[in-house]
Amino acid sequence: MARRRTKRRTHVGATNPATPTAINGHINAKTDPKSMVIRIGAGEVGTSVSQLATDVRRVMEPGTASRLKERKANRLRDYVSMCGPLGVSHLLLFSRSSSGNTNLRLAMTPRGPTFHFKVEKYSLSKDVRRAQRHPKGGGKEYITPPLLVMNNFSNPDADANSKVPRHLESLTTTAFQSLFPPINPQKTPLRSIRRVLLLNREQSEEDDGTFVINFRHYAITTKTVGISKPLRRLDAAEKLLKSRKGKKGGIPNLGNLRDISEFMIGGENGDGYMTDGTSGSEVDTDAEVEILETAPKRVPTSKARATAQEDDDEDDGKDDHVERRAVKLMELGPRMKLRMTKVEEGLCSGKILWHQHVRKTREEIREMEQKWEQRRKEKEARKKQQKENVEKKKQAKAGNKKSNDTQDGDEMDVDDYSDMYSDDGFDSEGLEGDAEELANAKMEENGEWEDEEEEIADSKKPKKRALKG
Repeated sequence: MARRRTKRRTHVGATNPATPTAINGHINAKTDPKSMVIRIGAGEVGTSVSQLATDVRRVMEPGTASRLKERKANRLRDYVSMCGPLGVSHLLLFSRSSSGNTNLRLAMTPRGPTFHFKVEKYSLSKDVRRAQRHPKGGGKEYITPPLLVMNNFSNPDADANSKVPRHLESLTTTAFQSLFPPINPQKTPLRSIRRVLLLNREQSEEDDGTFVINFRHYAITTKTVGISKPLRRLDAAEKLLKSRKGKKGGIPNLGNLRDISEFMIGGENGDGYMTDGTSGSEVDTDAEVEILETAPKRVPTSKARATAQEDDDEDDGKDDHVERRAVKLMELGPRMKLRMTKVEEGLCSGKILWHQHVRKTREEIREMEQKWEQRRKEKEARKKQQKENVEKKKQAKAGNKKSNDTQDGDEMDVDDYSDMYSDDGFDSEGLEGDAEELANAKMEENGEWEDEEEEIADSKKPKKRALKG
């Protein structure tokens, strides 16, 4: 029998901030939008579309149902009915048509609208990582929502009569903006912005009525600028030694060197202390930003403060608390090319607000409005009739219950039985309509009833005499 394992680990309390606002800088995490990424017809979409839906769930984290399990028997109404109790504000529905096209629907609950997209091209996250030399691993990037960047969604030349009208552009912009919680630039910490979701609309040269969106997902990485690469490696090695992760391959090999200075200047034939400016590579300052240092520091002594004051006077006001960092984007995936096909007014139903291939005149639009108004009135009438029927059934059920309660009582109400004792309607002996009564009446008319009475009287006399004797 194996020995029972004895736990020797100490459970240290979490060091996370007390409030979600301190993590991501949002105003209220409870009111943040929530979404569900669903496969309609889970057994029919295929493995590639299923993996694409899983990758999109990773993009939508943390405000999405990451462990949602669809069943083949589930329908859209099953998910819609749970949106209210769970506080879900958006539905992203992946499906595959009979012709093999992959479709995506973005629906806003509970009343719409719904945007229909055709997924023309897509690449999974594993394909994007396979194409990279040093892919970015999944770490703490998914703790906070991504930063949404939208480009070319509004065309300055568009108006109400364009093939892609201006109100459609603003509606689409609002729908995508509401996918993620808003950020407060004054209160949002920079460390909480770890990912970027880029949505770029392809502008066509002519107004051909197309609305194509490119979907990209990146991770934000930063590194300190102004120090040499060997020093950065030493800094990374120090952080690696203090962490609990594996230390293999993270510490530089100094076995063949006599001193640390040889590593810093590049060995025996080193060219001296190298920085980004003296390394010979081209300097790119467009991706550099200046941020304030937020790391805690010790309180300096009076002598140290006096020395720092003198250094500040010599440096002409140079701020030591400002740190320069280079920003780099690493693609995480997935990639998608989405073409909008139509927009519906309701939640996956209702009248068509815009269609890519169908154009209607004002008369056709007016007829459609009248038709939808008639449908709405008929629907309201059906609801009213159903409500009245339900009320009638409730009243009938309550009346039956009341009558049953009165019949079960010990005392009977005399008024309820007054009709039964009336001379016209009550037969005391139960002879009404009987054949015997009719025969007696006929005999009385023919005079036969008197003979019968005499026979009955004669038959009774001997019995009386016998009793007297």
